[in-house]
Amino acid sequence: MTKAKRYPIGAKNPNLPFHPGVRVGDLIFVSGQVAKDADGNMIHGTIEDETRATILAIERVLKADGASLDDVVRVCTYLEDTRDFGRYNKVFGEYFKNPAGLARTTVEARAVISTKIEMDAIAYCPKDDK
Repeated sequence: MTKAKRYPIGAKNPNLPFHPGVRVGDLIFVSGQVAKDADGNMIHGTIEDETRATILAIERVLKADGASLDDVVRVCTYLEDTRDFGRYNKVFGEYFKNPAGLARTTVEARAVISTKIEMDAIAYCPKDDK
C-alpha cells in the first residue's frame, strides 16, 4: 500500500508539535480546536460563546485549504461538562445545517488547557472541486 501524501494546513504553532490541519488526498483532518479568536487569543465565556468560537476556528483551518463547514463529514466534541450538551448542540445546529448527516461523537473530557469545549473534524473536499 502506498502511503498517502500529507500536506500541513495553516501555520504550525511553535509551542505545539502539530499543525491545525492536514490534507491527505480528498480529506482534511482538523486538529482539536478550542475557543480562540483569529489572533490566537483564548475566549472564555458561556458554552454558547466557546462553541461559536471553536467552530469558527475549525472554519478558519478549512478555509485555509479551500474548504468550508459544508464539507465536514465527521465531528468529535469534547465537553468539559456534558450537562452543557443541549446548549452546545443548539449552537452546533446554527453552523452545521444538517447535523443528522454527520458522523458525530461527543464525550465528556477535560482539555489540557482551560476551556469548556474542544472539537476536531474531518472534511471531504476534492481539490478539483474548490
